[in-house]
Amino acid sequence: MSDSLVIIPTYNEKENIERIIRKVFSLSYFFEILIIDDGSPDGTAEIVKKLQQEYPALHLEQRTGKLGLGTAYIHGFRWALAKPQYQYIFEMDADFSHNPDDLVRLREACVNGADVAIGSRYVRGVNVVNWPMSRVLMSYFASMYVRLITRIDIQDATAGFKCYRREVLATIPLDKIKFVGYAFQIEMKFTAIKYGFKVEEVPIIFTDRTEGTSKMSTRIFREAFIGVLQMKVWSWFRKYDRA
Repeated sequence: MSDSLVIIPTYNEKENIERIIRKVFSLSYFFEILIIDDGSPDGTAEIVKKLQQEYPALHLEQRTGKLGLGTAYIHGFRWALAKPQYQYIFEMDADFSHNPDDLVRLREACVNGADVAIGSRYVRGVNVVNWPMSRVLMSYFASMYVRLITRIDIQDATAGFKCYRREVLATIPLDKIKFVGYAFQIEMKFTAIKYGFKVEEVPIIFTDRTEGTSKMSTRIFREAFIGVLQMKVWSWFRKYDRA
């Protein structure tokens, strides 16, 4: 049993899922894993089920249909909060764009005082591998735009590699998180900061996937662009009081 749970949403990740699971379980610190699979037609969930016979700390939640990244993580957060042993809860992609070795560093940041630790591509320059320059610029300037509108001091506002202390997810009213796509990552950081939690950026190197198909699209970026404005306006009418 571990105090740390890594949540990995999946949709058609058969090329990566076994390797990422085995890598996480090989780390120096013992993490449990929760796969949230949105009905992958390529057999991702079946691979996970076979690996569960080998790894008792591997958990699987299956959902019907592709319901969105944000709802997958919210599902995973609720699953984790229902089990008191998990004190550190992580978001991580299945495609090795997030290096599993960095899970240990993110956890250490939270153990040493951070409430949310972000695996940041931009806190020390631009640390992205295998992305076309157009996508690097889009992501980098998206984070600048988020800082301008929200006034939060986060260099990588759109990052999706994170560790939360349990208290953060227990405090944030998850049913009020509005976005399900790319903007979900921004909204979670913004909300944590509004509640007064300490957010720390941990430098990582982000490497684009080499197997499988990216889920990113210009539609997702458009959602984030409009969503940031909506989120800022909504915040004027909300109270962020901790119980």
